[in-house]
Amino acid sequence: MAEQQLSAPPRARFLVRRSASGVTSVSEYQPAQYTIIGHHLSQHHDLSLTAIGLGTHILSLPDGSPVDILTLAEKFPEGRAKIAAALRELEAHGYIERVRERTPQGQFITRTFSYNFPEATRARREREAQAARLAPLRAVPSLQKSPKPKTSDSPSGTSSRTDASTGAAPDADPDPAPVPASDANTAVDVDPTPQPHPDRVPPPPLPQPAAPAPERTRTAAALLATLRRDDDRLLLSERDVHRLAPAVAAWLERGATPDAVRRTLATGLPPDLRHPAALLAHRLTALLPPPLPADQPAEPAQRPPVVPLQNCDGCDRAFRAPSPGCCRDCREANEAPAVAA
Repeated sequence: MAEQQLSAPPRARFLVRRSASGVTSVSEYQPAQYTIIGHHLSQHHDLSLTAIGLGTHILSLPDGSPVDILTLAEKFPEGRAKIAAALRELEAHGYIERVRERTPQGQFITRTFSYNFPEATRARREREAQAARLAPLRAVPSLQKSPKPKTSDSPSGTSSRTDASTGAAPDADPDPAPVPASDANTAVDVDPTPQPHPDRVPPPPLPQPAAPAPERTRTAAALLATLRRDDDRLLLSERDVHRLAPAVAAWLERGATPDAVRRTLATGLPPDLRHPAALLAHRLTALLPPPLPADQPAEPAQRPPVVPLQNCDGCDRAFRAPSPGCCRDCREANEAPAVAA
């Protein structure tokens, strides 16, 4: 038996050290009063902390709660400028949507829509739009051939059909009946393009500039191509940009600034926008501003008539008067003796 060595060094112990930095979550059960927030919002890399906190607060509110800038500024210590900037960030990334609506009383109100998962909402709308486009094609009835009558050879040599009510089968294999010529020559290819309704009024033509200006047309095309920065639903194809660019150039020709055109096209979009090019074409046509009036030359100011110079009959001094006579000093001198008398 080995002798125990009391002076031997003890076995080294491996200690697990926890990092002093980082977060440690302490979770407690919440039976009620909680809100589910996705990591796409709480860990968003392009949103500021003010916008993330404001988006979380808006998601926790019940429907109908006011979320305007004045109400939020009274709740939180951030000023109106920070809250307005945070709302613009949330609107740019699709977490909220502000739509101006007109009430039956004629007043304008702002309705705010809050989205807890904008990407899923956008994908669902695209699926619904695609299903709506395919609905007319699915509604076209497919031409089917009529069922072939089944015949069988009876013992007496005559042909008899199968009784559908009793389900009796023929004695021998049925012979295929010839297909009628009308069914054989029927075309089964259906044109999927929906035909325009005869009573539908065609849309008015897009406005065109009076004089060609390549620089103005390039500015209009750049404005249309960058509308998706204001709202990602305004993503236009290259063909739509070339088709709508002359209409925007007509606006610029009539004195509208690019910022004014952008606000008119990208503000107050409907929540279920499906055809952005059609909406922009309607706004460019229906809201076309009138041309600026031509600058009229200003009328020259009328100068007062010039009073001619006259020589005084008494002192021969020059003075201005409409007719010859005496100056003021001579008239006063002539009037003084008459008053004294």
